[in-house]
Amino acid sequence: MNEKQVSGDNDLYDDRTTEDAENHVQLAAGDAAVLAEKDDQAATQTTRLYKRRWIIVLLFSFYSLSNSFQWIQYGIINNIFMRFYGVDAFTIDWMSMIYMLTYIPFVFPVTWLLDKKGLRVIALIATTLNCAGTWIKVTSAKPNLFAVTFLGQFCCSLAQVFILGMPAKIASMWFGSNEVSTACSIGVFGNQLGIAIGFLVPPVLVPNVEDMDQLAHHIRIMFYITAAVATALFILVVLIFQERPKLPPTQAQAVARTIPSEQYSYTASIRRLLRNRSFILLIITYGLNVGCFYAVGTLLNRIILTHYPNEEVNAGRIGLTIIIAGMVGSLICGIWLDKTKTYKQTTFAVYFMSLVAMIVFTATLDLGLWVAFITAGSLGFFMTGYLPLGFEFAVELTYPESEGTSSGLLNCSAQVFGIIFTICQGKIIDKFGTLPGNIFLCVFLLIGTIMTGLIKSDLRRQKANHMARAADSPAPRDTVPAASYIIKEAHM
Repeated sequence: MNEKQVSGDNDLYDDRTTEDAENHVQLAAGDAAVLAEKDDQAATQTTRLYKRRWIIVLLFSFYSLSNSFQWIQYGIINNIFMRFYGVDAFTIDWMSMIYMLTYIPFVFPVTWLLDKKGLRVIALIATTLNCAGTWIKVTSAKPNLFAVTFLGQFCCSLAQVFILGMPAKIASMWFGSNEVSTACSIGVFGNQLGIAIGFLVPPVLVPNVEDMDQLAHHIRIMFYITAAVATALFILVVLIFQERPKLPPTQAQAVARTIPSEQYSYTASIRRLLRNRSFILLIITYGLNVGCFYAVGTLLNRIILTHYPNEEVNAGRIGLTIIIAGMVGSLICGIWLDKTKTYKQTTFAVYFMSLVAMIVFTATLDLGLWVAFITAGSLGFFMTGYLPLGFEFAVELTYPESEGTSSGLLNCSAQVFGIIFTICQGKIIDKFGTLPGNIFLCVFLLIGTIMTGLIKSDLRRQKANHMARAADSPAPRDTVPAASYIIKEAHM
């Protein structure tokens, strides 16, 4: 599909990838000459949506799946790996928490690299690290090689840093303006599906057998399967994954391509984001919600086995239920946002229902496994369904900053809270039981719900789009003050 680029000032409204501090200052000052020059450069370009965009986002989803599967593959059979490697429960918890810890120091250099080098370089690094980590694990299926398996898990956790910030970036680089939320949801979908498989498959592949040689054999099979999948995906990325389409998918991307890369200032972009009060509130609330999800996922085996001993397989199935319901929630929320653009209302409603679902899950955990399946499914639908909402709401609040930078800050907050909540809830469960541990998470979800209600619904991208459509006239230069206002407002 082809469409001619609309007149210049309107294009600038939609360019949420422009992070150039110098250009922003010029626009904020109302420098119409600079604006007109950018308009003239973009005016001759056309936009097009390629069918290949679906291959790109699906390939990303699959290698994200391969990586996220490994996040939970130790934790969901915590008791089995404790016995095999001769370590305590807290040490096995760190096999999941290393994913969170690694993200925090590396998120900023990786998001800088994403903005500087682009999608293909990041995809190649991610799949290389992920593939290397899986083959290191293959060599670690012996009781005295816990350090080796931890090294393999560290490589996979480092690969995750190159994955989590990609969905919003892929959506904006490849998809039309009415598809971005859905495309972002598909990108997140792969990560969630990997966690779901991570809950389901390890208890099936690695049964709780007494013979250590037989147990090592089962663990080795699981590691070999994971390595084979990661290797195949690495080869596909090398052969297929493309940096960007030949023609931009939107007028925003057309303008973005006219911005010289040497004008980009990553540190200035970070400073602007940290001065955005609504975004700071979102960073905190996103971290609280997703941190609770990380804690529940990491400790699910211990939570279920405390109430239902020897039910490792059903603990995995409950985890699967959480994620499958969450994937449905993510897709529904993505489609809903593309249709309604009700970011604040939808985010608040889903957050509040996450709190309600956590309370119900906590209160009914003793009523039987079938009840746990139902309440865990409702918890997953809302808590996991919140993930793409946070990404897209952040893009709205931070326009015209980079999607990779805003999503990187959200994920960094989630990892910090995830580590804190996992450690604290684990200690509470060990000392007082699962009920106080789950109440601990409910308290922070309540705080997050209240803070979400305080976020100002400043949808800057939507404002720019509406003004662009309203100003679609033969006299585009009349819209220069509006363009200056939008960019200036974004940096207040």
